[in-house]
Amino acid sequence: MTRTPAVVWFKRDLRVEDHAALCAAAEEAEGAPLVPLYIIEPDLWQQPDASLRHWRYLQGALAELQQTLAQHGAPLVIRRDGAVDVLAALREALGPFRLYSHEETGNGWSFRRDLAVAEWCCAQGIVWQEFPSHGVVRRLKSRDGWASLREQRMAAPPLRAPAFTGIDELHSDALPDAPSPALARMVIGDVQAGGRREALRTLESFLKERGRRYMQTISRPGVSARHCSRLSAHIAYGALSVREVEQATKAKIRSLSGNPDPEAAAFARNLAAFLSRLAWRCHFVQKLEQQPEIEYRCMHPAFEGLRESQFREDFFDAWAQGRTGYPLVDACMRSLHENGWLTFRMRAMVVSFASYHLWLDWRQTAPFLATLFTDYEPGIHYAQFQMQSGVTGINAVRMYNPIKQSLEQDPHGRFIRRFVPELAQVPDAFLHEPWRLDALPADYPRPIVAHEPAIRQAREALARCFRQDGFADEARRVRRQLGSRARPANRRPRTARTAEAQLRLDL
Repeated sequence: MTRTPAVVWFKRDLRVEDHAALCAAAEEAEGAPLVPLYIIEPDLWQQPDASLRHWRYLQGALAELQQTLAQHGAPLVIRRDGAVDVLAALREALGPFRLYSHEETGNGWSFRRDLAVAEWCCAQGIVWQEFPSHGVVRRLKSRDGWASLREQRMAAPPLRAPAFTGIDELHSDALPDAPSPALARMVIGDVQAGGRREALRTLESFLKERGRRYMQTISRPGVSARHCSRLSAHIAYGALSVREVEQATKAKIRSLSGNPDPEAAAFARNLAAFLSRLAWRCHFVQKLEQQPEIEYRCMHPAFEGLRESQFREDFFDAWAQGRTGYPLVDACMRSLHENGWLTFRMRAMVVSFASYHLWLDWRQTAPFLATLFTDYEPGIHYAQFQMQSGVTGINAVRMYNPIKQSLEQDPHGRFIRRFVPELAQVPDAFLHEPWRLDALPADYPRPIVAHEPAIRQAREALARCFRQDGFADEARRVRRQLGSRARPANRRPRTARTAEAQLRLDL
């Protein structure tokens, strides 16, 4: 009797180790052929959050995955078309098959595509099994207990790469230089190297040495590029699983325990802080999993209509190009164009500046920054954009002072001078506020807005939202659905008054 082949659809899980879908397919195949599949979907690459930088990372990761799967005896089949059309062509070539993949928490386009694939599978009588790939829980009924579920998954042993048999005669498309004509014309700077080998080297160097100064440098642009883990892109595209990273980090912490050297204890504390941020990652992706609409709509509906009608194209262009007149903001934006990575505090600052100083709607700025981030992860991206734009109703409103951040995080201006060469000769005393010079450098703009009036207007506009009838009730609903449970059980619920108090923050 002919056995039913298995098709493993790789998405953002480009590895063979700790891959639940691959392991299940190999185990259930019972000698039947296994087809590893990657689909280059033209429509996906035409979305406003898609970037040639993302594709460049994927090229390296996919090329390595091709080699790895070939060594295992099952060449990677690459097809360039819509997912349903590719699966229909495979059914014609293979006959009935079983489909396996990881659960993907992607953008709205990928969510709708998965619905179409599920409908096609149902019509064709094809069983599609999806498996969790990290701490995100699909169809979670309540946030209560989520942390325990995540911990159970993280504690399970990572899965070893299974043995399987492939099909050599299936046609596979070549990896294109660009996945769409529009992206082919995109100009990008450097791209972090992709693939599992590079991911493992990055993890090893972080746990061996670079992580020693993780917390001391986490907010400092430039310096943080060395001492932060730099694993975000590797996790986002699945060269490493979150479980692999978490267990390797915990093993390193255990190896440091009992060491009388104070530096060993400090190193362990830095790695423990990294672990907490790894858990935050799953927490934020879980928000998008539970409420996909946060890519398009404010978590708290009171903020709908807040900024949309006041969008200014000239403000957006100045911010996007790093021409706002605020040196640290401009250096951060230009560095993103050049290398696709920025530490978290500086990401928060540039979003805060766009949202409060320039009053730009987050739905306009979020897709643009997504194209710059090599490590773009939709679940983190949109939840954080809403937090930093002050539209969740459940988080403190963080209005960053770009001058204060500049003085604290880049006091000698090394990062600023690197990315804003127009200011290279400006003395430290004036570098953070070059408009105080008698003569501003001719090729650098004056501030696009004044800090204090812009922040005052933003506070007033948000305060009006907080005072709307029913604001607190809706905020409680948002917290029940999406809020963290890592807080005292007797914490008082947020009211309009307590929410307004948070507007005094000017970090």
